[in-house]
Amino acid sequence: MDIDPRRLRILHEVARRGGVMRAAEALYLTPSAVSQQLAQLEREVGLALIDRSQRSVSLTPAGRVLAGYAERVEEELLEARRELTRFTERLAGPVRIAAFPTVITHMLVPAMRDLAARHPRITPVLHEIYGQPALQELRMGAVDVLITEQDMSLPGLSQPSLSARLLYVDEYRIVLPPDQPDPGSVAELLRLPWVASEPNQACGQALERLAGLHGYEPRKVHVITEFGPTLSLVAAGHGVAIVPALALLDVPEGEVRVSEVRDVGARRLDAVTRVSRTRSGEPDPVQAVVIGAIEEATAALETSLSGRLHSAAGAAEPGRPQPGPAGRRG
Repeated sequence: MDIDPRRLRILHEVARRGGVMRAAEALYLTPSAVSQQLAQLEREVGLALIDRSQRSVSLTPAGRVLAGYAERVEEELLEARRELTRFTERLAGPVRIAAFPTVITHMLVPAMRDLAARHPRITPVLHEIYGQPALQELRMGAVDVLITEQDMSLPGLSQPSLSARLLYVDEYRIVLPPDQPDPGSVAELLRLPWVASEPNQACGQALERLAGLHGYEPRKVHVITEFGPTLSLVAAGHGVAIVPALALLDVPEGEVRVSEVRDVGARRLDAVTRVSRTRSGEPDPVQAVVIGAIEEATAALETSLSGRLHSAAGAAEPGRPQPGPAGRRG
């Protein structure tokens, strides 16, 4: 029985993506081509691997067994590629990075300029995706490095198959319309109308935490996902908002007022990679170089962000938390 490993990869994608259509999209093939390869694989093994009796595609018991082996083959090939990188004189290859807009703009784009100068054979490929969908793509191997955000008050990522490295501690700031006086306390700010983030986002979690601490339910007049529209609504006088300091680099000076209230908390930004069985949790050399470039770009934000906060708040030195040291958790 001869089995083509290329067809095993197709079966693997069908199993983990849950259907032919999604597998075809991931493999940049047509659904017809995927179906033909699966049929050929069935002829090679002499068994039905796909249950075609239902409207949705599912694997037969034999298909599930073979898909399990296909996953192991895929993992071994990935490990082989990582290990062979040690024998090359120059680091090269694509690195797929998933992140959200503020990180892409202020951390990844500068890092890409540095990588182009120092390691021209490394090719970063950016995906604007975050949250649970991004974690799923990382686990499935469609993404190599994932930049995550997490409210500092919540438990960190704890998954044996993933490793996280702290990139940045990004302090939350409360922003007000430019002509609105600063109440000077969280309790007073909570009584104002709010442009809130989604509850599953770090800033949404921060607002809920503050409201709980002060026993007040904020009046959410708008619920917005992205910081750009949030800051535009605040600038137009439609409410106040919690945003990370990093987002203030995207708003022209003077368009919003930054409250002097500082006891709001912070979010952490982490670079998350899959755990390598042969490298004791370390990312492969190419990924390590990319993460290093992101760390350097992040450190360079300190001066520009400090100046922006000083100007927007009209205060003395803001004392923003410094980017945390590189660390790792499971």
